[in-house]
Amino acid sequence: MMCNSHGTQLYLEVPSSRLPIVYSPVYNITFMGLEKLHPFDSGKWGKVIHFLKEEKLISDGSIVEAREAAEEDLLVVHTKRYLNRLKWSLVVASITEIPPLLFLPNFLVQRRVLRPLRTQTGGTIMAGKLAVDRGWAINVGGGFHHCSSDKGGGFCAYADITLAIKFLFERVEGISRATIIDLDAHQGNGHERDFLDDRRVFIMDVYNRYIYPGDGYAKRAIKRQVELDWGTEDDEYLGKVELHTEGALNEVRPDIIVYNAGTDILDGDPLGGLAISPQGIVKRDEIVFRAARRRGIPILMVTSGGYQKRTARIIADSIINLRRQGLIGGNEDGDVTEECVGGVSLMMSSSDSSPSSVSTGPAPNTI
Repeated sequence: MMCNSHGTQLYLEVPSSRLPIVYSPVYNITFMGLEKLHPFDSGKWGKVIHFLKEEKLISDGSIVEAREAAEEDLLVVHTKRYLNRLKWSLVVASITEIPPLLFLPNFLVQRRVLRPLRTQTGGTIMAGKLAVDRGWAINVGGGFHHCSSDKGGGFCAYADITLAIKFLFERVEGISRATIIDLDAHQGNGHERDFLDDRRVFIMDVYNRYIYPGDGYAKRAIKRQVELDWGTEDDEYLGKVELHTEGALNEVRPDIIVYNAGTDILDGDPLGGLAISPQGIVKRDEIVFRAARRRGIPILMVTSGGYQKRTARIIADSIINLRRQGLIGGNEDGDVTEECVGGVSLMMSSSDSSPSSVSTGPAPNTI
């Protein structure tokens, strides 16, 4: 740890019995129905967890509970001036695109809207460390890729992707290069602005060229830019994702991959404008994880945008598929290594010669 790093509750040790899947019930935003004024399903994160429990992939005791990012944590990236602006309900109403918030006392806005977003942000930072320790991690929330150090927007109030990477650079030995693979339907202009002049960070961004935010200045940070047309479908999309994911990781080998896995690419999404099937989304995530696993590069996944009620089921199905494909593993003790079985890369434990298995027992908006 660098000597100038502040004390944080986000890098505490996690028992090896826990899967590196991060979540808290605090993620979900419910506030007198006001959350329904934005097309974003502000309870989708809890639904993902519900589906994973139904499938016996996880239990309450087998995942990691996210902690809220404290002000000192946020100041690793954000300016004090920006954080102070969030104390004005008008500013939060603009960022979240929920206009009635401007009429509410800020203490309620903090408690019901910003605290869930700060907890998701803490979850992304925690998952970054877990990914390095375990080889992979999934924050069931996060992916606020429109927020930069001094400006929020598009339902993104905190720059969780930038924060996770900067925490790793500052605190984890051997992590000096990161690749962001942003596959949300929208351009990830927040982290792009933050890393515009940082050669340690390689950004690949695949997005609908015609929709928000259209940030030409931020585009200068993109090293692999793939602009899609309205209504792009599975075959073209998956071909481009595989080609450019492989190309990006061959061009620069990072120490960590941050994968922004937005589901607003789904056919019928009111804001994404693309036409990818549920099966296409599951396959997309598999392509990215397989590319990371083949190279032995740790990967952190965040769930980002997705504006239909069925997106929670798709996210859960994708995580289940990653498990079935052996691209995410179980929670045994021991060092994680790779073994190829039948063409599928599996995560193995040094304490067991068989592929890892999941313990299900009582183990301790415009994103």
